[in-house]
Formats: sequence, structure tokens, C-alpha cells
Amino acid sequence: MKGWQTRAPLAGHGHFSRLWRGAALAALLPVAAAQQAADGGALPGVTVRATAGAASGDSPLVPSAPRERRRLARIAGGTALALPQDEGRLTGLRDALGVQPGVIVQDLFGGFDAPRLNVRGSGLQSHPVNRGVTLLLDGLPLNDADGTYVSGLADPRNTAQISIRRGANARSPAGESLGGEMDFQSLTGYDGRGLARLQAGSFGRRAWQAALGAASAESGLDARVSFSGERYRGFRHHSDGQRKSVQANAGWRGAGGLESRLWLGWTDLGYRIAGPLPPGRAYGDPSQVLGDGNTPRDRLLNLYQRNPHRNARQWRAASRTSWGGERLRHELGLWWQHTDVQEQNMVRAALWSARTRGVQWQSFFTPSAAWRWRLAAAWERSDTGRDFHSIQPRTGALLQRFGSFDLMAENARASAGLDVDVAPGWTLTADLRITRSRRNAQSRTSAAAQRQSWRYATPKAGLIWRPRADLRLFANLSRSHEAPTFTDLVTGSVAANNPARAATALARLGMQRATTVEAGAEGRLGGPGQAWDARWQLALYRSAIRGELLRTADASGLQASTRNYAGGTRHQGLEAGMEGRLRLPEGWPGGAFDWRAAWTWSDYRFRGGPLAGKRIAGAPRHFIQAELLWRAGGWRAGPTLLWQPLNEYVDHANTPGYAQRRYALLGLRAEYRRGPWRVQVRGENLTGRRYVSTFVVADRANPGINLFPGSGRSVTVSVSREF
Repeated sequence: MKGWQTRAPLAGHGHFSRLWRGAALAALLPVAAAQQAADGGALPGVTVRATAGAASGDSPLVPSAPRERRRLARIAGGTALALPQDEGRLTGLRDALGVQPGVIVQDLFGGFDAPRLNVRGSGLQSHPVNRGVTLLLDGLPLNDADGTYVSGLADPRNTAQISIRRGANARSPAGESLGGEMDFQSLTGYDGRGLARLQAGSFGRRAWQAALGAASAESGLDARVSFSGERYRGFRHHSDGQRKSVQANAGWRGAGGLESRLWLGWTDLGYRIAGPLPPGRAYGDPSQVLGDGNTPRDRLLNLYQRNPHRNARQWRAASRTSWGGERLRHELGLWWQHTDVQEQNMVRAALWSARTRGVQWQSFFTPSAAWRWRLAAAWERSDTGRDFHSIQPRTGALLQRFGSFDLMAENARASAGLDVDVAPGWTLTADLRITRSRRNAQSRTSAAAQRQSWRYATPKAGLIWRPRADLRLFANLSRSHEAPTFTDLVTGSVAANNPARAATALARLGMQRATTVEAGAEGRLGGPGQAWDARWQLALYRSAIRGELLRTADASGLQASTRNYAGGTRHQGLEAGMEGRLRLPEGWPGGAFDWRAAWTWSDYRFRGGPLAGKRIAGAPRHFIQAELLWRAGGWRAGPTLLWQPLNEYVDHANTPGYAQRRYALLGLRAEYRRGPWRVQVRGENLTGRRYVSTFVVADRANPGINLFPGSGRSVTVSVSREF
């Protein structure tokens, strides 16, 4: 993106290109070794198959959709599995997840921005640094130890599948938030020898990917490396961005069930921030930004001059080693990541460098077919240096540093779980996690300091009933906990009309705690070989929350703060989804219809306190996604729908007259496959509807409410070839 690196460079940026070249060379070495085996070198007998799970011998460290579905079926709660490689355009989190019940992704301006991710209302107002959901990369946390994550650092183009475990249904030692966890599982050398992909679309979208992979059945070695890049000019002014990524992994399988896999990754993400608009301009000319007009607010907060933007770069190394057999298996995971972030809004910049490392051990013991034990222990720590700077209003350059902090977050966890088949078709599940969390902050420029720690237990009990092979019913009762992040605890504020008036603050916040009851079912209608074949799922939940962490902005939308709401809150909702295929009678044009649909109903309210009975702003009450594709030979094509059918309050006070208007977006998906070639077309908002995708949440709205317009009509074409 022109100018963003030199506007306010991150410390140490000069050596990133050298490190990138070194990482690329290192990543290619294991692939070259495996390919040498394929070509008759020292490691003979390469086997490349369409299904990674079959080629890898059902390895626990290699993604397999059938195995993951079996694993999710043993969880007494709402889960799902997303397959990003079937989605076509893979720019961000919304593209990768596809149509999923219970998961709401709201883009801010359709580029590389970190979208607002909502799962059961967890971390609902957090942005641009998200919290409330645990993101995993290949089973190990992507979140820093304080709970924050940057979703753009996960590369959907290199992801085989995303395992979604909503709410207390998380199974990793780190997953204890209200929103649950999502595990991004990478493609491996068993997924093909190579891939080339090109993509072009509206608003200057250009993307490419090149990947090499190989696997040796005799030696047990496999490796894959992926290089990708993307640029985007943006639908709105001042919203261009770029992303570059290198992802590599190598695996080895030995005798006696011993196997190990190493992952290496580097991601460089940067984009300009278009910012919110008042209602008249958000719906009148959504491509505008502040600075395109001549109002006092445009002159004060001119984005072209202040240049709000966000840069993030991350190095990551991780490994998992598994040994044992079906009766007793152990697994050890290690991870390290270094993340540099520069987040600059219209009045201040926050620059931080976080170093995170962790270790995770798990054991799985199956003494009999009816008893299955799980034991785990994990430790993680992040050390972060964070600086705050004022912004020069006319150039966007950094002015004085008005705050500098050393931050430390640490978590230690131990957990035990048990599944017992108490009767034919009946399974009782129980889990208990014990956690100790610490959050320490120390100013480098003053005596200001804060130390907080929490010790807590997170239990869960569930029941699964399978009255027949194609029907599963479940219920569970659980607790969840979320400690505040450093985005909540350490804040910086600057007066828009006077950069010299700047200050930092340390907020002392408590733990968010919730008790949740959930019930649901999933099943199958019809089956393979029948005209009708469909899978469906349904989950209902109700959470009583104490001390919910609410992040709200002031009237200007520039300064935000977090508090624990003392009056108690309640989250409840319904998550429903269905996907399937209807085979057409012989003689009809085409062979079948494929469809997917998801409906998420959310009812979040304040129970007591000054806002008792009001709706918690930030989440649509109804969120509906659907698609219907006609299939004929190598072709699939049909319409898509994204629908928010009700107007939504933009503030917690539910002020009449201020709302995010309802909208429906019509789109198109088309795909053609022939041999190794694949062409995909995706159209969005084809009617050119002007709408607001999300907004800055405030306690009480005013005429200058801050709305983020959604993207206009767009088409993206992707062409790929496998080798």
C-alpha cells in the first residue's frame, strides 16, 4: 500500500525482507527433500491422493474432514466444520467460514480489516483487536496470552478446514471464553503436489498463490509451502490494503504411532482505515470518508491528512508431537510467535510488539469402548511493549510519545474430561478446567503500575442421546470465564483539536463470568444414493453473565473504554443450519441442486442496573445466510442471500430514531471444474444496495452516530490449477 510503511514504520522493519527471503528458502528445503523422494532419490515412494486423511493413514496431525466430523459428534453442544477451499474468494474470515449457524461476521469496509466476529455475543464490541473467541492454528492458540487476536493473520488460502466449537464446547486447553474456539487446520503435503491460483475482482482486488507439496509413503515424510499475496484498492476512499504470507509445514511419521509436525509462518498485513460516517452520508454516498466534505467535522478529522491505518506483521513457529496408540495417546505442542502492530486512528497511534510462547500437553486414554478420558495441561505467556503517540493533524506523522508500558500476560491451565457410554445410545460427558491468569502492566515513564491475577474453575457437564444412527440430541450446563485484555486495561486518549492534551490510563477490571445452559439436535434426512440428502443442526442456549466486559465509544466515536457491567446481562439465542443436495429426476436439465442455509437469532439484554431491560447493541437479532446452486456436470451456479431483516439499535440505551437499517444482499456463485482446472466467480450485493454493515457502539446515540457503510456491487473471479 503506497506510503503506509514509511508513514510510521515499525521497529525493525528493515530486516523483514531479509528474514522473509531466509524463511522462504528454509521452507522450501523440506519440500525439496520430499520431492527428491518422489523422483527416485534417497526417499522413494511418494503417494499423492485426493483425500489427505486417507493418504496420511488417518494421522491425528493431518486434517481430515471425516475424522473431524466424528470428533465433533462426540461433543455435547453446537459445532460445525467449514471447508474454505470450497468457497472461492478467500480474502478474510467471512469468506473462509462460508455459511455457518451461530457465527456472525460483520465487515467494516470489505478489505483486510479485522471484522467484528460475534459468537454468542462474546467480545461483541471489541475492535480492531478482537477478543471473546479463541482462534487456533493447527490446534495451538493464535491469540496472545491476554486473549487478543488479529484475525487477518490466519491465511484462509492455506487452510484445509476450520473446526468450529461454539461456546463451552471448546476442547483445547485454551478455550474457555463465552464464544468458544475456531481451529484453522493447514493444508499439508498430502493435499497435492502443487497449486497455482490467480484472482481478480472489483475495486482493484488482485491476489495470487503458489504452493508446493509432496509426501513419501515409505519414509513417512511430507511437506508443503505456500506463498500468497493480495492487494485491494477498496470500495471506500482511503481503504486500500495489502497482505503477504508465507506458510510452511513438514511432517514425519515413525514406528509405534510416533509422529511430529512443524509449522512456520510469516504474515505482513497493512491497510488504511476508512472510518465511520454519520447516517446521511453513510446511506447517501457510502464511498466517502471524513475529509471529502467541508463540514467542521471533515475539517477537524480529515482522514487524508491524519492517515489512520493498521499494520501487523507476525512470525510464528509451532510444533506438535504425538505418540501412542488407540488405547493411550499423548501429544505435546509448542508454539512461539512475535507480532508487531501499529494501530493508528484519527487522533493517536498505539505501537506494540508482543512475544508469545507456550506449551501444551494432552493425553487421551480409552481403557474400554465405553470410557474415554482426556487430561491436559498448558502454559502460555506474552511479553508486550506498548507505546502511545499523538498524531500530527495535517500530516498523520507521530508526535510526542505520551505513554509507554511493559505488559505481561500469563495463563496456566490444567483440565480433565471424561466421556462415558452409560447405556446404548446414551453418553455422559464431563469436563473441568482449573486456570490461573495474570495481567501485569508497568509504565516505563512513571510509577503507574497494576497487577491482577485470577484463579478459577470452569466446569461443564453434558449428555448425548442417539436414538438412531442419523439423529443426535444433546444438552449441557457449563461455566465460562474471560479475563480483560490489555486493550481493555491500558488506554490512551487525545483531544482531537489539541494533540498536546493526551493521557493514558490503567483500568482495573474484573473477570467476566457466565453460566450457560444449551440444548439441541442434529441429524440427516435421506442419505447417499437417495434423491434427498440433507444434514441439519439446531442449538438453543441461554447465558447468565456477571461482570460482562462492555467496550463503548464516546459521542465523537474516537475514544473508547471498557467496563464490567454491574447489573448483570443475559445472552440467549438459536442457531440453525441445513445443507444438502436434491437430485433431479432423469431427463431434467442438470443433475442436482445443492443448498446451504443458516439462521442465527440473538437476544442479548441487560438484566439489572441503569439499562435494565434494554438490548445490548452490536449484534443483529436475526442474521440469515443462504445459497442455492444448480449442478450440471462440472458446473455449479446459483444465487446467494445475506439478510438482516430488522432495524437494530446502535446504542445500549436503545434511543428511538437511531438505528442500523435492515438490508438484504443478493449475490451469485458460479464454479466450473475440469480436471486440475477450477474457475470460480463470486458476485456480492449485485443490486447495489446501500447499507450499513456495522457501527461504533455507544452508551447513548446522538445525531452524529458512527456507521460503517458496507461494500457496493462487486464481482471476483478466481482461476486455479492443481499439479
